[in-house]
Amino acid sequence: MRKADLVSKISDSTGIPKVDVLVTLESFFKEVKESLANGEAVYVRGFGSFIVKKRAAKIGRIIKKNIAVEIPEHFIPAFKPAKEFMSLVKTNATQATGDDGEDD
Repeated sequence: MRKADLVSKISDSTGIPKVDVLVTLESFFKEVKESLANGEAVYVRGFGSFIVKKRAAKIGRIIKKNIAVEIPEHFIPAFKPAKEFMSLVKTNATQATGDDGEDD
């Protein structure tokens, strides 16, 4: 699902004009990005947390040149889904694929 599809779906279900939904969605994304850039986590109860993870420094390798390079410590954005969200996805994904957990 793309952002335009999401905007259309929210607009159809709420009756709010698509332009207003788009502005709201863009504002949400902007606030999440700014919070993470400032090192603050964003918690949405029942959905999940947008967090900043610290990656330790490590030695990487450029395979073509066979050179070891140091990758410095850095931070990356991450999403940690809530338990309710995880169980919903697991249940629905299992039903959608028809997987009953048994190996054939």
